Amino acid sequence: MGISAKNLRAHVHKLAAEIGQRNIFHPQALRQAAEYIEQVWLEQGYEVVHHLYDLKGEQWANLEVSRSGKEHPSEIILIGAHYDSVVGSPGANDNGSGVAVLLELSGRISGWLPSRTVRFVAFVNEEPPFFQTSHMGSRVYAQTAWERGDDIRVMISLETIGYYSNQRGSQHFPPLFNFFYPSRGNFIMFVSNLRSRALLRRAVAAFRAYSDFPVKGVATFGAVPGVNWSDHGSFWRKGYRALMVTDTAPYRYPYYHTAQDTPDRVNYEALARVTEGLHGVVVGLAAKE
Repeated sequence: MGISAKNLRAHVHKLAAEIGQRNIFHPQALRQAAEYIEQVWLEQGYEVVHHLYDLKGEQWANLEVSRSGKEHPSEIILIGAHYDSVVGSPGANDNGSGVAVLLELSGRISGWLPSRTVRFVAFVNEEPPFFQTSHMGSRVYAQTAWERGDDIRVMISLETIGYYSNQRGSQHFPPLFNFFYPSRGNFIMFVSNLRSRALLRRAVAAFRAYSDFPVKGVATFGAVPGVNWSDHGSFWRKGYRALMVTDTAPYRYPYYHTAQDTPDRVNYEALARVTEGLHGVVVGLAAKE
């Protein structure tokens, strides 16, 4: 059974249209988003773990579910997406699209016995004012995982992945990158630091084996603008190998961090094809080597 564009649309609509702007300044909506994610995971048959931490006098949760590996249960493949939205935006693409894919991937493998453990995490408080601070949900999670000694073999961050265009000039990049990558924003991008470049190559190959959707990969320095702008950066800081999967966000999406980041901007048919490829990445990385 293939990935459902209808299901992806329903997740994004719930988060961005029904719940809407969700962040610490709209705490009820942020908690509603967490409750929705938890309910979907419970319906998929998972036990949901709440990783709580204190911030601004309240507790906030990173949510986690897992499929334990049958041969190498201590080795972890972690897929994550943040469920908050930036102030002033309903966050359909950023990052309703990432959460929607996270939920469909977890559903797709809910009855599968992987060789390695596959863990799905919904991170809170990725957006400003907590972005790249110690209060960012993924920073808190990665620190705790490192202190526990979790053997995270790879972390994949799903970040703003639902906007595609065949129009020439719809894609932009930082200086020099435009000489090597297309000017049409009709592809999905895998981004890693140099330490994770072997992982990047493996992930891109696995994606291509499962989907004919256009995919590009880049391994570069973390200082390049945008390269560490999501939850994967929290794992790089602790020495874990990690990569981001993205439509390149501000380099393509004209509604990035605006009130116009609404569900109608997301291309759900394309997103379903991307999700199918990402299912292949999860299967490939969690398989016995």
